[in-house]
Amino acid sequence: CIENVLGKADYNHNKVNQWTAAIVEQSLTHLVKLGKTYKYIVTCAVMQRSGAGLHTASSCFWDTTTDGTCTVRWENRTMNCIVNVFAVAIIL
Repeated sequence: CIENVLGKADYNHNKVNQWTAAIVEQSLTHLVKLGKTYKYIVTCAVMQRSGAGLHTASSCFWDTTTDGTCTVRWENRTMNCIVNVFAVAIIL
């Protein structure tokens, strides 16, 4: 999803909201199509690549046997993108 949205684009502050919305929406669409019984939370951060540091952290209180998370880091010469996906099992 990240590559589909950002592709070979250069960082543009005016497009960041559009890009992040598209990335999370496309990610959720793909996840739902998997047909798994999970609730998903997707976050996306796009940051101009300027040499500044970026540190992120998350913490979850959940069942580690059924729930999980995945982080994807993508970059090109002008920007960094970090997408986090959290999957919480729906127990019926």
